[in-house]
Amino acid sequence: MIKLFVGLGNPGPEYEATRHNAGFWWIDALSRELKAPLSFDKSYHGQVARATVNGQTVWLLKPLTYMNLSGKSVAALARFFKISAAEVLVAHDEMDIVPGQVKLKLGGSHAGHNGLRDIHAQLGTPDYWRLRIGVGHPGVKSEVVSWVLKKPSQEHRVAIEDGIARCLKAVPELLRGEMDKATMMIHTSQPPRPKPPRKTEPED
Repeated sequence: MIKLFVGLGNPGPEYEATRHNAGFWWIDALSRELKAPLSFDKSYHGQVARATVNGQTVWLLKPLTYMNLSGKSVAALARFFKISAAEVLVAHDEMDIVPGQVKLKLGGSHAGHNGLRDIHAQLGTPDYWRLRIGVGHPGVKSEVVSWVLKKPSQEHRVAIEDGIARCLKAVPELLRGEMDKATMMIHTSQPPRPKPPRKTEPED
């Protein structure tokens, strides 16, 4: 079962709406859903909220260390409250997934994501849960850095927000440790709305 939800991003207004902050968008949405406002706690180098859901204590964490030092914040809170890596879920932007899709997985490599790389190092294991929020890929490796630090198009932002909303519905399952059920809920996109029938254009 998940006891610590973490959202990754970079602090500061200039980063707020950028793709790299999709993890922050998720934790903000979860904070609203659980009515657990985040507040700064310097012991954990970030904004923290504590909620009780069905008698279970749940922690929300938004590291404010900048992305590449996220592990410092995650490890500080996890160690203090004796939360194991398998009870941690980290929400982050994922370029290999299209906007609107989200994937849940346990363990695996950090795939070059600096936030995950530092969490791996600080927790001493890759065996924590990831909520991979699709932000799409620019298609060219050289443009990756500027891509994640730019704002998504309005259409992509709406798709990402829809994906986040779908994940929130799986939170009760995540808290109960029903990870297979949560995975099914998160991975199943909403069916597309039926398109109006196309008018047949006369050929030239």
